Amino acid sequence: MEKGYQVVCPNCAAVNRLRQGPAADAAKCGKCAATLFQGHPVEAGPAMFDRQTTRSAIPVLVDVWAPWCGPCRAMAPAFEEAARAMEPQVRLIKLNSEDHPDIAGRFAIRGIPTMLLFDKGREIARVSGAMTTRQIVDWTRSQLGTSV
Repeated sequence: MEKGYQVVCPNCAAVNRLRQGPAADAAKCGKCAATLFQGHPVEAGPAMFDRQTTRSAIPVLVDVWAPWCGPCRAMAPAFEEAARAMEPQVRLIKLNSEDHPDIAGRFAIRGIPTMLLFDKGREIARVSGAMTTRQIVDWTRSQLGTSV
């Protein structure tokens, strides 16, 4: 039997099983046929956030932000570029703390932007403050101990 891993669709939140190997870049959702890795962060509400962080076998990096936050807006292009650099090894999602204060409260977010890194369903690291693309990628790699 071939080994595989689970990835959550960024469009419909269906859980998909992928085979190990280089084909993940072009993989499509079995439910909605959307490309599973689109090279940009997924906008997440409560259901998508929970599904991505708890059901995906790949690490998930969350940018907690708000539209009124200047540093958040300044970091947005860097986070977008980091998604292109790290997918399909890491899923990047954005969580608007103004629209979803319940999730921000659940994770005791005190300042934004804050990035949360999840692996195997649990938070393994966090950092606050705006970062460049290189800083985001390097920080994520150092926390995971890999060359994502």
